[in-house]
Amino acid sequence: MIKIETINMRAKPFIKWAGGKNQLLNEIDNVIPVEIKETEFTYIEPFVGGGAVLFWILQTYPNIKKAVINDINTDLINAYKTIKENVEDLILILEKWEKEYHLLADKQDKKKEYYYSKRELFNSRKSDKITQTALFVFLNRTCFNGLYRVNRKNEFNVPIGSYKKPMICDEDNLRAVNKLLQKVIILNGDFEQTLQYAENNTLFYFDPPYKPLSETSSFNSYAKDEFDDNEQIRLAKFCEKLDLLDYHWILSNSDVKGKNPNDNFFDDLYRQFNIKRVLARRNINSNPNKRGELTELLITNIAYEKFMSIAQ
Repeated sequence: MIKIETINMRAKPFIKWAGGKNQLLNEIDNVIPVEIKETEFTYIEPFVGGGAVLFWILQTYPNIKKAVINDINTDLINAYKTIKENVEDLILILEKWEKEYHLLADKQDKKKEYYYSKRELFNSRKSDKITQTALFVFLNRTCFNGLYRVNRKNEFNVPIGSYKKPMICDEDNLRAVNKLLQKVIILNGDFEQTLQYAENNTLFYFDPPYKPLSETSSFNSYAKDEFDDNEQIRLAKFCEKLDLLDYHWILSNSDVKGKNPNDNFFDDLYRQFNIKRVLARRNINSNPNKRGELTELLITNIAYEKFMSIAQ
């Protein structure tokens, strides 16, 4: 098992994103087949989100010959593209805004005015792509609990957070991310479009918006269109297609059965594949008492005997 540790300046997610996978990296590593690890392979992540798995896998396996990421969230993908292509311009803007925001640390009314003016500008979507990315990062670093949420009009609607002097411009990490993204193809659209980039020896990792454990626990409003049960079913059919094409894939999702023992939604949906329940910690909840450990699903089409031998 590979030990996850920091070596020099390792790139990490540049935003806080619900469902981040830092805590599951060793579990995911245990599932990746040895024959993939030891040869050149293509890595595809159709729901990239905050990029925890992407950055880890790119820095763990130098034999990746091609990496492809995708997300339906246009603001998020615009940020990836900006960091890849214009990171120094982005840093200049964020440095300026960080200084301005920190000067307002003890002036709550002025601080709120500053935050909500940036939120209004972001939602107008009239800025150039670099400024729009700067707004995206600024709001993520200063909003309540680092939560990204939009309404059906695609308007970011999270209120200001309580951080006094948050780090808004992590320039060292932004440069590290920029360096890694030079070998990555960045897409913005439906997850199924990633299939055209698959080649021999391809590994897909899916981290879709999780199926909510209750009506009040939905964190999948990352885009104006919800990822509902029909979308979960469409994703499962896509995974079946990948299996028939002989591509490896790993998928994470919520364990609804852990909440309700009679809920077999995923157990039925992926019954022909291998399902492992792993402990995870959920940190994004407005009520601290509802944060804590729970089980999540790690599903794969890797051969049963291999999966079971490394999953014990």
